Amino acid sequence: MGGGRSTTPPALRSRSTASGVRGGPRLRPAPPHVTRSGMVSPPPRAAAVAAARAWLRVGPAPRPLMGSQGGVGAPGNGGPGEGESGETRKLQEEGRAARGKRRKGKGKAGAGQGGKGNGAEGKPERPQAKEETGLGAEAGPSAGLGKAGERGGSVEEGARRLVRGDEGSAGARKEAKGRSEGKKEEWRVRTGRREGARPARAQGRGSQAWGRLAGTRAAMATAAEEEAAAAAAREPACRPAAGPALLCLPEELLLLIFSYLDMQALGRLAQVCRWLRRFTSCDLLWRRIARASLNSGFTRLGTDLMASVPVKERVKVSQNWRLGRCREGILLKWRCSQMPWMQLEGDSLYISQANFILAYQFRPDGASLNRRPLGVFAGHDEDVCHFVLANSHIISAGGDGKIGIHKIHSTFTVKYSAHVQEVNCVDCKGGIIVSGSRDRTAKVWPLASGRLGQCLHTIQTEDRVWSIAISPLLSSFVTGTACCGHFSPLRIWDLNSGQLMTHLGSDFPPGAGVLDVMYESPSTLLSCGYDTYVRYWDLRASARKCVMEWEEPHDSTLYCLQTDGNHLLATGSSYYGVVRLWDRRQRACLHAFPLTSTPLSSPVYCLRFTTRHLYAALSYNLRVLDFQNP
Repeated sequence: MGGGRSTTPPALRSRSTASGVRGGPRLRPAPPHVTRSGMVSPPPRAAAVAAARAWLRVGPAPRPLMGSQGGVGAPGNGGPGEGESGETRKLQEEGRAARGKRRKGKGKAGAGQGGKGNGAEGKPERPQAKEETGLGAEAGPSAGLGKAGERGGSVEEGARRLVRGDEGSAGARKEAKGRSEGKKEEWRVRTGRREGARPARAQGRGSQAWGRLAGTRAAMATAAEEEAAAAAAREPACRPAAGPALLCLPEELLLLIFSYLDMQALGRLAQVCRWLRRFTSCDLLWRRIARASLNSGFTRLGTDLMASVPVKERVKVSQNWRLGRCREGILLKWRCSQMPWMQLEGDSLYISQANFILAYQFRPDGASLNRRPLGVFAGHDEDVCHFVLANSHIISAGGDGKIGIHKIHSTFTVKYSAHVQEVNCVDCKGGIIVSGSRDRTAKVWPLASGRLGQCLHTIQTEDRVWSIAISPLLSSFVTGTACCGHFSPLRIWDLNSGQLMTHLGSDFPPGAGVLDVMYESPSTLLSCGYDTYVRYWDLRASARKCVMEWEEPHDSTLYCLQTDGNHLLATGSSYYGVVRLWDRRQRACLHAFPLTSTPLSSPVYCLRFTTRHLYAALSYNLRVLDFQNP
């Protein structure tokens, strides 16, 4: 029973060695080596596992007597044996503390309570699965062979626990690796938590819980990559450090080179990298392409009418206009047949219904209206035939022969008698109002508040006036009449004196009345009417002959027209609500959109369009063609 003596009797050692059988009778393994000083020297992890396997293979030794060094303690004593030194107790206390930290308060591993009852025959409880598979793999030598004394159980159980813990950890790692791909989406949907969100519980669980957590690593890595990609997309793109020598050129030179590319080449170039995508979105590169496109917001002189919208986006939408791709919808309906007129201003639409003018606000998509009108403007006793917007005023012409002036943002309304018969048309620019009537006269009026209703000039047109327009230079105005006399239906008058300046065309057939006319520039204008033609006039070339003309294919009367100031021209026909799009660089019609069926055939009384939508007013409803989201 000396301090440095081996705990296995010589007879048992010689018997197990001489037999040559590696797996002898497995009784109980001998306790760990104890030095003379009573200091237990714990081996490393690998050495502890190897020692445990060796104890199990060689066979057990008789249990030492109570009270020997390294024993399990006296009967009935709950603490260590009396022969243990203070250092042994210190190591045991450290082992308990380490074990408590790993468990994190999740319960103690099932081990026998040492010292209770018979100390020599201490009966340990059955260890829990978490300790066998999980904690057994992480515990050091003090949790294996060296802890048997403090638990009151056998040394054999400690060795078996250490071996099983090592094997359980290896199995758990294989199981976790096998489950990793299968648990990706399930973990993401059920928990939605990131890696490391609950590290304490993950460490305190057994191998099964660790396998589930390990199975989510790939999913968490994928989520992290997606977040990194989204963050990179939000950051401003920088010029690539390495790449072709072309990208090293100054931006001014790159702009000059890329300006020679067409739309398809710029689109492919934008797919190379993020920096080129940003660089090729510059408005300067797309301006030349936009000016050659349909309805891109540029006039023929290069004026940008929609500077707030990126040019590249406008070019994309213009392709839908060219190809005729659009989505049809109905904005408003009314029960009675009417002859509505409408105007657009910003995000508002003004439309006449009977003797009222209603103002509606567009929703952000531009293809729908708020059902409740912003304002209702009244004052006429009969239907409103025509109206225009000028200087925050609505100037309306009614079938009662009166002109009404309404302030848009107030309830101020003034009306006065202007003609004997119905006023068919009206226009206002620069504080001057001109009106045309069925009574074969055209009149000039001031818009100044102190002179409302005072006629400046009365012009005898000798024919019914259907349309009228003021020149952008405010020096003249043009009238379109019914062409019932022996003179041209298009005549230009001096605005200051009321004298006839010139007449346009000389080959109009009788009855070829002009229903709509508009100035495109101070020297160019467009007209349409009963003769089924759209004519383009240039006063600098000739007043006797139009420069260009487009014929309606179905020989229908053209009630209205609208242009983008560049290449696109839209007309409204008298039958089936047909809206036609024309490219002014060619004679043939580009696209036709019939908006009504046979039972509800209606002319298109008025049409307006923006770069994204076209609006057409018919007898029973207001239609929209959405070219932005076809």
